Amino acid sequence: MIKRTTGRLLLLLLVITGFAGTISDNAISKDERKYAAGLMKETYKEALKSVKGLSEAQLSFKAAPDKWSVKECLYHIAGAEKFLWTLFEGSMKAPANPEKRSEIKVTDEQFVKMVMDRTKAAQAPEPIQPKNTGFQGIDAAIADFKTNRMEHIKYIKNSTEDLRNHVVQMPFGWIDCYQLYLLIAAHSNRHTQQINEVKASAGFPAN
Repeated sequence: MIKRTTGRLLLLLLVITGFAGTISDNAISKDERKYAAGLMKETYKEALKSVKGLSEAQLSFKAAPDKWSVKECLYHIAGAEKFLWTLFEGSMKAPANPEKRSEIKVTDEQFVKMVMDRTKAAQAPEPIQPKNTGFQGIDAAIADFKTNRMEHIKYIKNSTEDLRNHVVQMPFGWIDCYQLYLLIAAHSNRHTQQINEVKASAGFPAN
């Protein structure tokens, strides 16, 4: 009887302190966790692969004066990783607002596809324009991206927070914080595609 009571008290303590997160009814599901982590890992690998082994001439090449170079795209990816995470954290600290869930008009898959669709142009916010990210070289941007992405993958694997009931209004509509997390991964894919477009441009240096 004493052992059973002790066990219940220990379980209660774990739940209160957040170490038994899988018990929480408000935590995301196993499938949601797997999907988000997988998307983060896949888009991370794609981004790094797209710039691997490129020379300075290749990194700096622009298809047109008003277009971004490969290096600038990577600066933007790395800068946005931090920028969007700050938005995510701020949204999670705000009070839950499940009454706004009815405002969400897209599924997770539809939302990710929408973000990755480069047929629809979008203007990057001023703080994450390449010139404003503060990176002094491609190596610094890659290192920063790696550090932050690994932390973000670790978060989704272990989080017990209620991502679904924190709903945020974005310029393109309402999404919940789980979708805001997916946005980070989808955004890096969007600009990895841009990098590959630059590499496929006429005049891109052979080495």
